[in-house]
Amino acid sequence: MVVKAQSDFENAVIAVVSSLHEGEVVTYGEVASEAGFPGAARAVGRILATSEDLPWWRVVNASGRLVPGNELEHQRLLECEGVSIVGQRVAR
Repeated sequence: MVVKAQSDFENAVIAVVSSLHEGEVVTYGEVASEAGFPGAARAVGRILATSEDLPWWRVVNASGRLVPGNELEHQRLLECEGVSIVGQRVAR
């Protein structure tokens, strides 16, 4: 997987998200913290929204909700990996 990044933050987010395994689900905030940038959850979302090479579907908001406007695709991809979805939220 080759992803072009322009900053240390982007590189760190890419490393964290790229390391997620099939069926593993984390929050945007967890990605930001693991990348060394706690509090940057929204910026993580912007990176994932513009990347075609990262497994964006493995990242949800803090309440486990699926990506607004893309819920059906998000749900389909997660369920293919064995993740349970209840009421458009990841059952954690």
